[in-house]
Amino acid sequence: MNNCARGFCYPRAASRKAFALLCVLAAALSSQTMAETSVPDDPYLWLEDVQGDRALAWVRERNATSRKVLEAWPAFANTRSRIREVLDSRERIPAVTRRGPWLYNFWQDAEHPRGVWRRASMSEYRKAEPAWELLLDLDALGRDEHENWVWAGAACLRPADTRCLLKLSRGGADASVVREYDLATRRFVDGGFELPEAKTDIDWLDIDAVLVATDFGAGSLTESGYPRVVKRWRRGQPLTQANTVFEGETKDVAAGFAIDLTPGYERTVVNRQIDFYNAELGLLQGDRVLPIDRPTDTQVTFWRDHVLIELRSDWTINGATHRRGSLLMAPASDYLAGRREFVRLFEPTATRSLASFTTTRSRIVLDILDNVASRLQEWHPDDGGRWRSREVKAPHPGTIDVAALHDPMIERDDWAEAYWLQYSDFLTPDSLMLASAGSDERQLVKSRPRFFDASGMRVEQHATTSKDGTRVPYFVVWPRGAKADGHNPTVLYGYGGFEVAQKPWYSGAFGNAWFSQGGVLVVANIRGGGEFGPAWHQAAVLQNKQRSYDDFIAVAEDLIKRRITGPHHLGIEGGSNGGLLVGAVMLQRPELFNAVVCQVPLLDMKRYHKLLAGASWMAEYGDPDQPEQWAWIARYSPYQNVRKDQKLPRVLFITSTRDDRVHPGHARKMAARMFEQGHDLLYYENIEGGHGAAADNAQRADMLALEFSFLWQQLKR
Repeated sequence: MNNCARGFCYPRAASRKAFALLCVLAAALSSQTMAETSVPDDPYLWLEDVQGDRALAWVRERNATSRKVLEAWPAFANTRSRIREVLDSRERIPAVTRRGPWLYNFWQDAEHPRGVWRRASMSEYRKAEPAWELLLDLDALGRDEHENWVWAGAACLRPADTRCLLKLSRGGADASVVREYDLATRRFVDGGFELPEAKTDIDWLDIDAVLVATDFGAGSLTESGYPRVVKRWRRGQPLTQANTVFEGETKDVAAGFAIDLTPGYERTVVNRQIDFYNAELGLLQGDRVLPIDRPTDTQVTFWRDHVLIELRSDWTINGATHRRGSLLMAPASDYLAGRREFVRLFEPTATRSLASFTTTRSRIVLDILDNVASRLQEWHPDDGGRWRSREVKAPHPGTIDVAALHDPMIERDDWAEAYWLQYSDFLTPDSLMLASAGSDERQLVKSRPRFFDASGMRVEQHATTSKDGTRVPYFVVWPRGAKADGHNPTVLYGYGGFEVAQKPWYSGAFGNAWFSQGGVLVVANIRGGGEFGPAWHQAAVLQNKQRSYDDFIAVAEDLIKRRITGPHHLGIEGGSNGGLLVGAVMLQRPELFNAVVCQVPLLDMKRYHKLLAGASWMAEYGDPDQPEQWAWIARYSPYQNVRKDQKLPRVLFITSTRDDRVHPGHARKMAARMFEQGHDLLYYENIEGGHGAAADNAQRADMLALEFSFLWQQLKR
């Protein structure tokens, strides 16, 4: 579960169902893309040249103009300073991953802006001031190697955990280099496994072999720019001689794999990702692949001797129909042998959906969204082997993240039935509790400080009716003393794509720079998201994508009707797919808004599939090269629909040169076209940062201060 604060990555919250969207590694701009310079209605293709001198000169000019305007806000410096203090606070909860006796954490603060990789024992971690063991200082490494390294993760060889494959990104891009690191000596391994910068999936088979999917040269990538080939690579062997074990097709999104080394249940699953929601899976047995028979849009998780299956479509099997959004379980051996008898662990309702689940040694803990608030349920076998459920008494309403502590590589694991329970809501900072399956008792381990005074503030949940009669809920966070007088500065935030739910979250930055100054926050739970399961998402994809925009517009109209705010004081904000959302809505209903913050957006939907990772998202939007599909995309694509004669709200575009997921050309070209047409807008492009538009806390604080400056200048009473 992604715990980054809202505004620091896009979208803020990531369900496991959208994990691929947040973790994709996009290729550099291809020569084919840059060669297509003859599109007759696009005079701004030169802005797609990410590092081109002409394009970067344009960026620097726009940045300078925007900073002059935004830094003129009297509270800019203090706001940036206070946000930086929040981000660098040593009282934040360190997010950890358990491996054996250690809890591993990556940490950034004022002293370590690029961060340190470190670890501590459980007993040490539970102390107010843990004594961390330093594993790698990224700031020192960057200085020594004259590189702007950004942490991208580590894969350690189980169970010894002394050798790790580190991923290091230049400037925060998704593409990374891979280098083998020895934890015992705290040194990179001479002659060890090492790969140049690319989009790479790599993990250990044993001390002398890995599986790897990367850029192997001509023909090894898909049209989406991801690896198409999986190879077994042995220590000391030239990569060119690595043995191919699995291949996808060029038109697929990617090929990948997952390795499970649980003793007695060792499995390697290979994955041919056909599109964003459909995949073919197989078990790798030697050099053979045994296909796993199941609907291609299901998600499959092997758990010891069981298999768990999440459905995205209704599935009728053996005379029973299992509804999309359900979670099924069966003995793995039975399922692989062709038997289809399931225990149904979860079935959705109109207001309940499965957000995620985690597994201890013997139990399954479900995180269920009930009208966009978390509830927990446990499943366990009784003495007769029948599976039983119980409701867990947990904090409510708000957002709960659960993560099991069990390490399956340890036979006698003291934490086999333990799991982390982390709770927060809009006005309640995160608290991390140690829970035990089978009990409602839990121990508080860590809690974030209250970064702002929430006394007198309140949260409400309302609903409105969209254009087609669908009920659409949304949250309203009220500052102290605010009344429904139609004049409250209000930010309406939305995403509405890829089955990502917008759940309550705590933000010290928003609390200090917005709530405490009298601003209202509204978070819309529009279709296209995952708040109510696959059906809620699937209602607003492809030819029905406009429903996301209709829902968002309906929420804006309801805010005005309820006098929570008025058009002059209402701004909208969204990033990535949410950037497309606010870009489309500002053109369709400009009279409703006075400010638009459009972050790392998709905007040119005629060419999105030709830019970086765009082709991987055609299952969400459609293929603009197909006339019948372009017909529906063309109705909302912002770059093709903005006109000179429109009176538009002022917009701030935020993007990053190092975003190799959503191409910065989207924001660049949209801004250039709007400038040409005479619209009033601001544009800011951070040189580093990747898809989050910031590589460290200083950049994050600066970016957020720029956004809040823009919003206060536009929306103040």
